[in-house]
Amino acid sequence: MNPVKPYAIDCVSVVIPVYNEEASLPELLRRSEAACRQLGRAYELVLVDDGSRDRSAELILEAAEAPGSHVLAVILNRNYGQHAAIMAGFEQCRGDLVITLDADLQNPPEEIPRLVEQAAQGYDVVGTVRGNRRDSALRRWPSRLINLAVQRSTGVAMSDYGCMLRAYRRGIVKAMLACRERSTFIPILANGFARHTSEIVVGHAEREHGESKYDFLRLINLMFDLVTCMTTSPLRLLSLVGGGMAVAGVAFGVLLLALRLLFGAAWAGDGLFVLFAILFIFTGAQLVGMGLLGEYLGRMYNDVRARPRFFIERVARGAALPTAGTASISPSPVVESLAQ
Repeated sequence: MNPVKPYAIDCVSVVIPVYNEEASLPELLRRSEAACRQLGRAYELVLVDDGSRDRSAELILEAAEAPGSHVLAVILNRNYGQHAAIMAGFEQCRGDLVITLDADLQNPPEEIPRLVEQAAQGYDVVGTVRGNRRDSALRRWPSRLINLAVQRSTGVAMSDYGCMLRAYRRGIVKAMLACRERSTFIPILANGFARHTSEIVVGHAEREHGESKYDFLRLINLMFDLVTCMTTSPLRLLSLVGGGMAVAGVAFGVLLLALRLLFGAAWAGDGLFVLFAILFIFTGAQLVGMGLLGEYLGRMYNDVRARPRFFIERVARGAALPTAGTASISPSPVVESLAQ
């Protein structure tokens, strides 16, 4: 086993996707700036507006244009989703270490120095676990099941993949940018490239402004992204279940035939509705399997078309940001050509 070696960090980038967070942005900027000033390193706050419908984009641009600003504003032309917005921030950031943070302040920015300290020990990825989580049980229990499934599928022992307060070494970010699939779940993708990972417990607060951007449909879409991006095991499981159902169906048919011969046609007539119920169960299972196959095929179709995951409408760099020669992460050719 290779030992963990210290990692020199000269510049830290904090990537924050923003979607309709007008109310929380002033406090987010104040607290994030205060936390980054404690690092004793060059830093930048990369705020990515993901097609907000309120004044979030205007506030981000104002923050970037302020004198001595450390804010890099990235404005997308429409809403592409949290993970695509983070990837857009990755395209533009320059740090040796890149930290992702949600804009709703449920994960406090004051945890940033702890992530930097942990990553400096030599870890490629530093994950976090939400201590005393403030979400409802309807959000916590499905999250636990998903985390367990991800652990078993990836073999990486991290217990809270849903927390986006995480730190990534620059090499891991470049590896993720080289992947062009559209359906991306960043924590799982990063762990696929990481040699050394770590996890720390961080604080978690109730949401003070607005509502969660993950409604029921978005959560379902996130679940499919999780399943399809990390493993093909569901397809294998579908084959095993289908084979088992076929064998059970044959055995049940033989049993019904035997009962028909032993007890006569009257008995068979009385079991008609049972047969219909079993038929409906089998048909439903087949439709679920077809839907799962459709999810994989749909994602393959989107990847084959190779359309950009996002379109950057505008970039505004603060005056106090690190120079271009500091740990720059070059954007991919596709997005760069669109952004010109």
